[in-house]
Amino acid sequence: MTEKLRTMKALPPETVGDAELAPITAMMSSRLMVLANLLKRGAILRYKRLAGLSSVEFGLVASLGRQPPMSVVRLAEAVGMDKGQISRALAELVARRLVAKAVNPRDNRETLVSLTRAGLAAHDTIVAGAQERNRRLLDQLSPHELELLLGHIDRLTATAAEMLAAEKALS
Repeated sequence: MTEKLRTMKALPPETVGDAELAPITAMMSSRLMVLANLLKRGAILRYKRLAGLSSVEFGLVASLGRQPPMSVVRLAEAVGMDKGQISRALAELVARRLVAKAVNPRDNRETLVSLTRAGLAAHDTIVAGAQERNRRLLDQLSPHELELLLGHIDRLTATAAEMLAAEKALS
């Protein structure tokens, strides 16, 4: 019997799959990234099909939502992208009449953006799609399991934020 087979037999059945994975892909953070990427890819396909929006565009439409107009700088901060990327995507959304641009009456150097009626309809489509995807994903969990999962995610997120802050302090 090979060493690998002996090791696999010695492991509990639920960990045998992990033993076959490369060490980095067996880590919880890698598994969460795989899950997040699968969800993002599915969302991109869905919103392209339902609303004709690219991933950047649906992110902007979702962020603008049913809020008052916001500056391009604030929108860039909200979605975590640079102003140049945002400006190119906004130009396309303006051309498609999903977003309106206006000069800020309080500061004429600043441009404010907001959704048009068509943009609000696209936003509502995105929200409905997101709710359906969320429901479908979480339906398999009992209320207790969902509560535990969300609690664990919140704790892991807080720890990850602390780890990021520590890395930034060392850089």
